[in-house]
Amino acid sequence: MGGPVGPRPVEGAVQLIDSLWHSPKVSALVAAHDVGGLIKVGRTQRGWRQADLGARVGCSASTVCRLEQSKRVTDVDLVRAAAAAVGLPAHLLAAACGFITIPAVGRTRVTRDVLRDVEEDSMRRRTLLAVAGLAAPAGLLAGMDSALASMPDPTGSPLPFDQRVAAARASFDAGHNERLLRVLPGLLADGHEGARRTRGDLACARLSAVYSLASQVLVKVGRYDQARLTADRAALYAELSDAPLVAAAAARELGIVLRHQGRPDAARVRMAEAVSRVEATGLKTEAQASAYAQMLCTTSYTAAVSGDRQQALTMIREASRAARALPGEAPVGRLFPLTPASVDIFAVSVHWALGDAGAALEAGRSLRAGQFPTAERRGRMHTDLARAWWQWGKPEQTAAELLSAYRVSPGEIRDRPSIRRIAAEVCARHPRTAGAQELAKVADLRAVTPGS
Repeated sequence: MGGPVGPRPVEGAVQLIDSLWHSPKVSALVAAHDVGGLIKVGRTQRGWRQADLGARVGCSASTVCRLEQSKRVTDVDLVRAAAAAVGLPAHLLAAACGFITIPAVGRTRVTRDVLRDVEEDSMRRRTLLAVAGLAAPAGLLAGMDSALASMPDPTGSPLPFDQRVAAARASFDAGHNERLLRVLPGLLADGHEGARRTRGDLACARLSAVYSLASQVLVKVGRYDQARLTADRAALYAELSDAPLVAAAAARELGIVLRHQGRPDAARVRMAEAVSRVEATGLKTEAQASAYAQMLCTTSYTAAVSGDRQQALTMIREASRAARALPGEAPVGRLFPLTPASVDIFAVSVHWALGDAGAALEAGRSLRAGQFPTAERRGRMHTDLARAWWQWGKPEQTAAELLSAYRVSPGEIRDRPSIRRIAAEVCARHPRTAGAQELAKVADLRAVTPGS
């Protein structure tokens, strides 16, 4: 590899958006506790109409208009989804809600009186915590922020690094997101120490894998700014490792983050490059074939989100064909543990993203929980089917799938902003449908349901 190694250049548009959140205008909106104003600023900076943002979070342009004009938080999950879509950093959302302080820009500050008001209103505080997505893992997310800004010292753990990474992956597979967030800073620190000490390909590959895992969990809990940073670093260390499948894994995570940040075209370019690199291996091994099918699945879904129906359907058909020879249960430790049933889950998501709920449910009609060895995948199967049922206007079936997801992996409901929003909508619009009250209770949606 020629030339000096350094961080990948950040596109001008992303730089503009990142600098926006440090501007005096944003600081003033935070001090005024104007959450709607912050969302509007993020939306207009991206060049989106209210209808564009509404399409991304599943509501009408008029609902976005009311959200931006209101200074009160009335729909918890809608605020969280809109904030994530426009890239509003979670710490600014939390400060705008009024329960943390941040360094001021100029003369703007969050006043003590407002903070005292919030502390006196316990119900409002619980609601605001839910909006920012920080109720349970606030300290853990802060720990990740600190580690990404300034890497902590190595832990000195006597356990083998690969064994600890495997345990961290198992936490993700089991849906234990908080447990994973707790150990990630230490794993990153030890991974960096290993790469610094040996400067070898294997150490860089291991560090890239940890960063990819961090990106996965941060995307799941809606922390897209942090996820972008970890995905970029995963890609950097993957390049240093000179391992094609590790590079493909990192590229996939970066593509997913770009999609969540409202940049599907950039995500598609990244994914197309990764598909080509995997295909260039000759697909001589099962692991390579699995990686190829996985990249096709992700590319298909990204195309569907972009509205490119033809490419989305072509890619998911090719992924299904490529996965036919794969075993029904992937070997333990495989980097891309894809199976034919996993492709069917992606097909559900692809048709859902294209707006075809009937085709989505048809694609998932043969799916069974027993086809998936991890709680995270079983939960994901149920939430993807729930999205399709909700798109088709079937609240009872939606609630049933969401409850099934909660029973196998509670984090799939509690930690994912988009799924929490569907659960909240089911409970708010159909409080008497079967399963709605149980769903409101287990997902802690009482603050956003009628009569709360």
